[in-house]
Amino acid sequence: MNSATHFQASISHQIMALQILRLLKQQRDREDGQPSPQHMAAAPGQPGPGEDREKAEGSAEAKPGDEGGAESAPRNPGQCSLARVAVRIVLARVVESTSQLLQVEQTILNNLHQELSFPIYLKDSIEFRNICSRMARQQEGQSFDQDLNAAYQCLKTIIKKLIRSVLSLPADVRALACVALRQVLQNLLDL
Repeated sequence: MNSATHFQASISHQIMALQILRLLKQQRDREDGQPSPQHMAAAPGQPGPGEDREKAEGSAEAKPGDEGGAESAPRNPGQCSLARVAVRIVLARVVESTSQLLQVEQTILNNLHQELSFPIYLKDSIEFRNICSRMARQQEGQSFDQDLNAAYQCLKTIIKKLIRSVLSLPADVRALACVALRQVLQNLLDL
């Protein structure tokens, strides 16, 4: 498999992961009584309208008792609500950062990679997709939370490796890509 094929395969795995993450987020928002975002119909890999607004408005507004739907009687409803809000915030951040990363890859890195091939780590994108698939099967509980953390860490690794790869390019062509990738990483880390 040549380098260009690796790059396109990496993007494809990330698009699949993003689709799964968006569905999980949409499902959790519905369960928690949050309005269903309209951007779910956006093209794969492209952020939908209002994603930034949704992250800012929807991710931190949940209050104890707003969960909606039936729940088994938790021992401490306050802790349960806080845990659900925390999971929803991390999930929203991973969805948003994955969408931003795909945008950078498709608009900036794709052109650079066609001109000046640089290392792509396909294994990380496959692992990211697989973690997201596992999350979709679990939906709740400690295993879901662990996989969400693993997805967060894997996405962070993908971005850091891309930054290192781009840094190997000549200074005159790497500037925009580095700035864009560092912004995506900063957005992911700002939890």
